Amino acid sequence: MGKHRNRFLLGALGGFVVGLSLMLAFNSAWTRSSMNESCMSCHSHPESDASYMQSYHYINGSGTKTDCAACHLPPKGTFRYAYTKIRMGLKDIWSNMTKDPESIDWDRKGELEYASRIVYNESCKECHINLFPEGITDDGITAHLYYEENEKKLDLQCISCHLDAGHYNPNYKHGTLKEVFRPSGEIHAAAAEISEFEDFIETVPGTAASISMIAVPGGEFQLGSPEDEPCRRNDEGPQRRVRISPFFMGEIEVTWDQFWAFYSETMSEGRTPPAVIYANNSRKDIDAVSGPTPPFGLPDQGWGMGDRPAITMTHYSAQTFCQWLSLKTGKKYRLPTEAEWEYAARGGTDTPYFFEGNPKKFSNEGFLKGIFKPDTTSISSHAVYMNNSGNRTLTPDKVKPNPFGLKNMLGNVMEYCEDWYSEDAYSSVQDGELDPKGPAEGEEHVVRGGHYNDDAAEVRSAARRHTRHDEWLRTDPQNPKSIWWYSDVKGIGFRVVCEVPEHIKTNNN
Repeated sequence: MGKHRNRFLLGALGGFVVGLSLMLAFNSAWTRSSMNESCMSCHSHPESDASYMQSYHYINGSGTKTDCAACHLPPKGTFRYAYTKIRMGLKDIWSNMTKDPESIDWDRKGELEYASRIVYNESCKECHINLFPEGITDDGITAHLYYEENEKKLDLQCISCHLDAGHYNPNYKHGTLKEVFRPSGEIHAAAAEISEFEDFIETVPGTAASISMIAVPGGEFQLGSPEDEPCRRNDEGPQRRVRISPFFMGEIEVTWDQFWAFYSETMSEGRTPPAVIYANNSRKDIDAVSGPTPPFGLPDQGWGMGDRPAITMTHYSAQTFCQWLSLKTGKKYRLPTEAEWEYAARGGTDTPYFFEGNPKKFSNEGFLKGIFKPDTTSISSHAVYMNNSGNRTLTPDKVKPNPFGLKNMLGNVMEYCEDWYSEDAYSSVQDGELDPKGPAEGEEHVVRGGHYNDDAAEVRSAARRHTRHDEWLRTDPQNPKSIWWYSDVKGIGFRVVCEVPEHIKTNNN
């Protein structure tokens, strides 16, 4: 009996020792697998590793170096921590075994849309208990107070404003922009004089800005898309045959060089009440306009300025630019109507794009697109979209013009139209109508053309969208919120239309 007991005790002791050893080994492996060395040995992201070691989380005044897991896993001691670690670990191991690092789009992974899925707000808050540290700027205090007051209501994330904290980005800035960018070049003494209906270069007096304007001939076209067009949406019909009068349109979207000329002349450092600005800009006898207040951060997202399209301004800001341009040149500049925009985008064609191709073949959407990649042969030469943009806006030399000579009508950035949006707007348009306009009032404005991160289906000539004013201002910490700049949309811009002067209409008749 004693021998059996001793054997049992020895067996139990041995089992305990083995179990304890396995538990300690597992705990050691579990702990080591969350260390930076382990993360970096498994992840195929050398560019991210390099940027991490230059970030505030690695180099800072306190000397504290934040671990990868501190940001990319929920706080320790929770079920979510264990579940996320196992799920992410298996995914990372599989990616390490199957993916080629050279084929990974690192720029896209550095964007907020992706980063917000792999950084946990509760982990940020666990480390940064004090949101108002010594040395914080007035803008930082304003932003953090807004965060504290609206966190639950708006579901804000720390990374929305601190995208550069964990992985250094030399082009990323936040805080109010104080610097005024003044394009270099010859200062124009006078606006362009035009006597014929033909392309011309507008020169903006007192600035170095010039705008290439294309003479768009009048004509008829089918507004909207046919019911059998691939990827069509219900708000693209019913189709109506309408007539469009001749007009001039900007060859490309308004660039940063052009917009900064407006900004530097008219900027307002103060918080002028919106009602006052609206009243001033609506007066017909006014000889000046109030310009934008400074934006938070660099509105070009660090992608570059110059000939790239100006982005993130509001519809009101775009309208005010047109008013300023009209005052400077003595011509009538404005945003295009939706009908004018689509007529110009089509360039005399009646197909989904002004170039050949089927939206379904170009699109990334669809079950089989994981096996059969989309066709990009023709679309990539004419439109900046998801498959060729590198997740950012591009300069106009990257695409070919449409039959009217206009560039980037499809893709690059969405473009404001003058019209209010209505899903059934075309139902009110009559066949044969001349220069139709949208509803007399509404809540959101029409935007057209799609942007750099859109699927090919969204950059068709007939594809319609509208502004999302409140959503696009969601993280703006200012009170009142800016009427000039959006905080939560990147792919929005505009191009201008110039009405044909009466003396040219008379000469052409």
